[in-house]
Amino acid sequence: MLGSGPPLLLVHGIGDSSETWAGVMPALAEKYTVIAPDLLGHGESAKPRADYAIAAYACGMRDLLTALGVDRVSVVGHSLGGGIAMQFAYQFPERCERLVLVAAAGMGRDVHPVFRLASGPGATVGMYLLTRQPVRMAVRLAAPLVRAAGGAGLGPDLDYAVQRYEAFADGTARRAFLRTIRAGVDLSGQAITMLDRAYLARHLPTLIIWGTRDGIIPFEHAEVARSALPGSRLEIFEGAGHLPHQDDPERFVKVVEGFLSSTEPADYDRAAWREILLRGRPEGPAEPSSGS
Repeated sequence: MLGSGPPLLLVHGIGDSSETWAGVMPALAEKYTVIAPDLLGHGESAKPRADYAIAAYACGMRDLLTALGVDRVSVVGHSLGGGIAMQFAYQFPERCERLVLVAAAGMGRDVHPVFRLASGPGATVGMYLLTRQPVRMAVRLAAPLVRAAGGAGLGPDLDYAVQRYEAFADGTARRAFLRTIRAGVDLSGQAITMLDRAYLARHLPTLIIWGTRDGIIPFEHAEVARSALPGSRLEIFEGAGHLPHQDDPERFVKVVEGFLSSTEPADYDRAAWREILLRGRPEGPAEPSSGS
């Protein structure tokens, strides 16, 4: 936690930790109370044999905020954290004021093939073998060559992927990662979509941020997100990869602060929420046809 002012919850992505926000937290903390936890199974948090589903993570954020005495919050979610942010807004609408979705998961099936493979039946043994010391050393030596050859489809995200890979030498981190992956991805791609319930968040002020060279979740999902959330704002980070908050932290802070200061927090109306649930999802595809 850092700073003072209205609370702002930052939720990192899979295999990552709160350190991903290090370049933007001090600036955001000048105006906000910034809360950046390590999700269960990540960073310095516990890594038990537990429930790593999106809904469980959303409950974890609810419990954390309750313990901190925070009733309502604006949520910034990156990658998996974007899916958690949307789930939080769905499960606890009375506690969510705004959403910022950064290269968010859950907008379609497309995802880098490595994540699909990690969901397969042989991934446990495969990751164990691939994270032994000799293999890790070989990966370090090969990284410059892979980068020169185009980055294996990861583009500017190659270094980020290698750093995350190194962390999986720890068995508990590796097992937590696999449980998280299998809760939301299978061999066909992302198995959980937020699009079937996106209509429930249409009352929320929402900002979508995406890098045009995202090697993890395709940039095309940014337009899917905007279409699913009418009235949302889309900020495109030209040339940025999967981590626009790291690729251009100054602009990221400026964009997020501008959004927060120019929008009013959503009001939760129980009767209106009930009416939306009774009407159900508007007609239309639950996910883009390209993900079929």
